[in-house]
Amino acid sequence: MDAVQAAESGHPGTPMALAPLAYALYAAHLRHDPAAPDWVDRDRFVLSVGHASMLLYGTLHLAGYPLPLDELRNFRQWESLTPGHPEVHHTKGVETTTGPLGQGVANAVGFAVAEAHLAATFNRPGHRVLDHYTYFVAGDGCLMEGISHEAASYAGHLKLGKLIGFFDDNGITIDGSTSLTCSDDAAQRFAAYGWQVLHVADVNDLAAIDAAIAEAKADTQRPTLIITKTHIGFGSPNRQDTAKAHGEPLGKDEIALTKAAYGWPSSEPFFVPDVAAAHWRERVAERAASHAEWQTRFAAYRAAHPELAAEFERRMRGELPATLDASFPTFDAKSGNVASRAASGVVLNAIAPVLPELIGGSADLTGSNLTMVKGAPAFGAATPEGRNFHFGIREHAMGAIMNGMGLHGGVVPYGGTFLVFSDYMRPAIRLAGLMGVQAIYVFTHDSIGLGEDGPTHQPVEHLTALRCIPNLLVLRPADADEVSEAWRTALHHRSGPSAIVLTRQKLSYFGEPARARSGVKLGAYIVADAAGHVPNVVLMASGSEVEIALAAREKLSGHGVHARVVSCTSLELFAQQPVEYRNHVLPAGVPRVAVEAAHPMSWYRWVGDTGAVVGIETFGASAPYQVLYEKYGITADKVVETARGLVR
Repeated sequence: MDAVQAAESGHPGTPMALAPLAYALYAAHLRHDPAAPDWVDRDRFVLSVGHASMLLYGTLHLAGYPLPLDELRNFRQWESLTPGHPEVHHTKGVETTTGPLGQGVANAVGFAVAEAHLAATFNRPGHRVLDHYTYFVAGDGCLMEGISHEAASYAGHLKLGKLIGFFDDNGITIDGSTSLTCSDDAAQRFAAYGWQVLHVADVNDLAAIDAAIAEAKADTQRPTLIITKTHIGFGSPNRQDTAKAHGEPLGKDEIALTKAAYGWPSSEPFFVPDVAAAHWRERVAERAASHAEWQTRFAAYRAAHPELAAEFERRMRGELPATLDASFPTFDAKSGNVASRAASGVVLNAIAPVLPELIGGSADLTGSNLTMVKGAPAFGAATPEGRNFHFGIREHAMGAIMNGMGLHGGVVPYGGTFLVFSDYMRPAIRLAGLMGVQAIYVFTHDSIGLGEDGPTHQPVEHLTALRCIPNLLVLRPADADEVSEAWRTALHHRSGPSAIVLTRQKLSYFGEPARARSGVKLGAYIVADAAGHVPNVVLMASGSEVEIALAAREKLSGHGVHARVVSCTSLELFAQQPVEYRNHVLPAGVPRVAVEAAHPMSWYRWVGDTGAVVGIETFGASAPYQVLYEKYGITADKVVETARGLVR
């Protein structure tokens, strides 16, 4: 109450309602250590209802995390450790960034998936190096969002028995009663998904919460949803059970009345009784003892299985194997004359044996995305050691589950779909960028080049839209060797997600693996120069359009125009290079033409006021891809015409 009032904004109602649940979890059930918030075998807690952030901040403060009371006083203020919604890597004890409703539910599924996979990989008889639970709290809004349905269905199918969720059933949203918008039965829905469903009639009944958690843990074959009846704004004489308790301060007078109703010993803001603080310290110390016990167990594990222990520690540190770089393949004229998606499948299977933490799959497009590791089992309830994931037609959940997997640590997740369907997972991609999660998206069928499927499946605006997401590395390779280097670059990009964008149609092979090795990591590089001349024009392109630019260069030479061709694998990486390198690739005063079978917006920064872009600003059509490129003017002749118009 006090923090929201001091900030003059925020959401007091849910923290007031769920305080008993937070206490029960952090003081009696969660295996956690405030002195070591990143301990690898801690239980994970996800507050999917991220607007209730003060519930988490208040709990972390009382539990002894490095979150002093002054940070609560600075709730929602500049550079405080208590932003409006929880942010991972910003506040110790926060496991994931939440706020967009439903994302946390899917993140929690990802945490549970990673735990199950790593436990199956590393645990041995008598040695359980990983054995923890993932808890989440979801509200009415979370369960209305489609992503929660996708994720819950997947979790039930996988029988994730160490996933325990709480549904804060208070019947209130911003607009008022949930009866305005929702009449479904969450219990029946989750039961149909294969979850165990339990009920706690009153969230203030700590014994009932304890019993429900014990029953949840006893069922190892099903995730559990515990439905808790709550009163939003609990204890507020005039705001309890109203929408006004949801998203605005109670007001000083109502806070005074509420504290009086609680029998709170002081009216001073942010007052914590000494007896309460001491009780919290005592109870949390009991929970933290599990960390010391684990350290003892891990020491025994290291003695019994030193190689496994070393591999486990490497993976949890996020270090890539020293032998990885040597495993990336190069191609030749025969093997490289393939679609970039096919080259990606070759690269994946070349590096997979060296990089066991690389796990993932596709949203029901495995044969099209070519995301399967050959010879490896599928991840499933009976085979949690498997590394091939069948996410089903659940793109949004796939993206958010990958976020949870990446945040857990010990794995590097990848997921594939058609580029056009990146729209379905964009919120999760955006959050991956915000959180700095390493996740690799394999987006195939990247343009009108997919042909006959038509405009519903032909991405036009998607490259531009993805390039607008901060901290997302977009890589669109132009030949098989660039594909190999794109994967290398994505794997070394540890501070955020990467999108590798690939073709359905075959591409020409340049036959310059060394050049690709040195150039792709710089974002853009010269693939063909002006043949002993100072260039009159620079032709810029990505992916399949690089070969169009190369053909245009040859034609321009017949007109006495000397062209340089630059492969722009990643505009984001190129923008990060020193100005000297950028000026070397794109010399000042030389006009530039960019060509890409996509919306031109990404390129205006690079061509400048004197340049031009050959792109597409309309939807595609159903026809063979050769016809489409001709009809939409993505051709060497169009590039030649455009370049000649710029060269004086």
